[in-house]
Amino acid sequence: MSSTFPTHKQVVIIGGGIVGCSLAYHLTKLGWKDVVLLERKSLTCGTTWHAAGLVGQLRATQNMTKLAQYTTDLYRALEEETGQATGFRNTGSVSVASDSERFEELKRGASMARVFQLEVELITPHDIADLWPLAKVDDLVGGVFLPGDGQTNPVDTSQALAKGAKMGGALIFEETKVHGILQKNGVVTGVSTNRGEIEAEFVVNCAGMWARELGKMCGVNIPLHAAEHFYFVTEAIEGFKSGSPTLRDPGGHTYYKEDAGKLMVGAFEPIAKPWGMNGIPEDFCFDTLADDQEHLAPIFEKAVHRIPLLEKLGIQLFLNGPESFTPDDRYLLGEAPELRNFFVAAGFNSIGIQSAGGAGKVLASWIVNGHPPMDLWDVDIRRMLPFQGNAKYLHDRTVEGLGLLYAMHWPFRQFESSRMARISPLHDRLARQGACFGEAGGWERANWFAPEGVKPEYQYSYKRQNWFDYSAKEHQAVRENVGIFDQTSFAKFLLQGRDAELVLNQVCANNIAVPVGKLVYTQWLNERGGIEADLTVTRIAEDRFLIVTAFSTEQRDFHWLKTHIPEDAYAVLTNVTSAFAVLSVMGPRSRELISTLSNADLSNQAFPFGTSQEIDLAYAKIRASRISYVGELGWELYIPTEFAPSVYDRIVEAGQSFNLKHAGYHALNSLRIEKGYRHWGHDISPDETPIEAGLEFAVSLHKNGGFIGRDALLKQKERGIKKKLVMFALDDPEPLLYHNEPIWRDDQIVGYITSGMFAHTLGRSIGLGYVEHAEGITTEFVNSGNYQIEIACDRYPAQASLRPFYDPKSERVRM
Repeated sequence: MSSTFPTHKQVVIIGGGIVGCSLAYHLTKLGWKDVVLLERKSLTCGTTWHAAGLVGQLRATQNMTKLAQYTTDLYRALEEETGQATGFRNTGSVSVASDSERFEELKRGASMARVFQLEVELITPHDIADLWPLAKVDDLVGGVFLPGDGQTNPVDTSQALAKGAKMGGALIFEETKVHGILQKNGVVTGVSTNRGEIEAEFVVNCAGMWARELGKMCGVNIPLHAAEHFYFVTEAIEGFKSGSPTLRDPGGHTYYKEDAGKLMVGAFEPIAKPWGMNGIPEDFCFDTLADDQEHLAPIFEKAVHRIPLLEKLGIQLFLNGPESFTPDDRYLLGEAPELRNFFVAAGFNSIGIQSAGGAGKVLASWIVNGHPPMDLWDVDIRRMLPFQGNAKYLHDRTVEGLGLLYAMHWPFRQFESSRMARISPLHDRLARQGACFGEAGGWERANWFAPEGVKPEYQYSYKRQNWFDYSAKEHQAVRENVGIFDQTSFAKFLLQGRDAELVLNQVCANNIAVPVGKLVYTQWLNERGGIEADLTVTRIAEDRFLIVTAFSTEQRDFHWLKTHIPEDAYAVLTNVTSAFAVLSVMGPRSRELISTLSNADLSNQAFPFGTSQEIDLAYAKIRASRISYVGELGWELYIPTEFAPSVYDRIVEAGQSFNLKHAGYHALNSLRIEKGYRHWGHDISPDETPIEAGLEFAVSLHKNGGFIGRDALLKQKERGIKKKLVMFALDDPEPLLYHNEPIWRDDQIVGYITSGMFAHTLGRSIGLGYVEHAEGITTEFVNSGNYQIEIACDRYPAQASLRPFYDPKSERVRM
């Protein structure tokens, strides 16, 4: 495509699928013309060429939906801009439900679509028959129609993006294989290829199913694995209407698309076939894999049930092509934490076509401006941990992952594959207590405890699940007596050195210049004032600080702090997560219980809230921190791993006299939401500031030396805010809140629930969510409205409050 091979470029993009072409296009749109795209064979020859070309808009979160909406708009206009046909058609899509639980899921999705300004219609089986005359509908409960969805030709759309990139000044070279990533002092410096080396400021890995191996060249972990992915195309059908909407039957694991008068049927079978375990063939180019009609037979049977005509139609094409999948079915985007200026956009889990436009746009902005333009945590590569690059782990998770795209997205659904990767030293003891474990970040964590005689196993539903009453008792025990949580999965870092305080005080919004033994709750902000992290910092010595954060942000938070340590600073950061188990003893009687095992003075005077001490407990020396995420008196106990089992045994033994109750993460969540405590990734993110989130109490605006984001907060205080985090309590005790439910104020949608749970102390569902108002948010505005929360297309009256409904003065944690 281009002639003279360059020796230096500002940006090198590796991979000529639709994502790489989109990134090149969007970089040139931002004025960066010194860009080259390298493709090992031919553009689109990996997985793009055989994609079905579906362009859906509704995704699991607001920002992902915004990106999908942008993609649709881009494809719609691309042909006019470039002169290259794309084949885009605005056909709409229909999703159908054959049972009430699936219809509940679709209705909840429809409610969410309204928040995101997506046109959506609930439709009846009769409506479905009108839109899809070929479909059997007498067993359906209902469906959802999204008129704005579309279809496109993946190859033509990629070529249009490539043409647009070249029109903007980018170069594209095919038949150019990258066989090395150049780096120096932890920064990428270029690539080596079969045509020579190219020096570069930025290198972007858009290599699709080759991305993992490419990452290994430079020590970057890119957890993805290819899987066989099937569809077939029938012979032509007389009278089949061109431009028919895409039909999705998730209960049948299938989708249906009109394709030039023929019927394309795609499959997301529950048990998938990983591929490429021994590497991808060197000459792989526009290749397909062997047919496996036996594997697909159960899916074909479901397809015939939904489209009876299939039984009589001939199959013109049976296609089996590989696509790459990640451990959590979300793609990988952003700067790799292992190598500065090395970016990744890969692992698109069969939604690469509908994601490419938005992903290319935000990644280009990230590269050009030095930060993402919005909260992209859903797909941020920093959520992945080193162990997730393990080949066996990826293989086994891929067996399950492909099918989950069409499986029921139950609340609290747990992965079943690749389990028992990371376990607490107390795992077996908790199992004997009846723990039902969930998986999070590879950790096996006790989510709830089954009483004797009950199997600790989930029975999923959108209503009250089988563990609801058991978790309620755990919740009640913590509120009224004492409970114990295993929170070993906390990520724990140690920052040491004479400049440690100086470094942390620049990164932390709160003041870290505190006496030894003081524990500080704080946020880490970006330059725009957005919340990058939410955690605690404990000063354990003059030159040593313990940082405790969530398991989910272990990689992200470590990377954030590491990159904000000046090169000349005397400060060393160490991940000590595996060094300590954590037991949290929480509840009004926690002081009494711990006092039976330790001679430490736990009184308010000697051990006030927000402090931390080393104490003797049982036969161990541990760190006890008086802090709470449940809104009750309690201590987090940081125990050297080898001492954890014996300390646990002594606490449980002593706890018999106090009716100590084991409690899991579902109870922890209901307790924290009832108290109005925020959760990073749900209630707070880089898109929100502490002022908007009601966290100003954790910000020290006038401390010496300032901090990252201070100026942005001062400006926001001056001009006022347009959204505010509010707590909502439903009047009706029956409905359940989870997240993304629309918030109605005086018959207008003003936001959505960011996290919700049933509050057992209050006897109704509680949710947190931002109320937005373009003309500014005031306390009067929040308090003067009449509120409803929409759940599965029905509205329920709710009470709004800027203060927690439970213990609004936070007196109980200071008992």
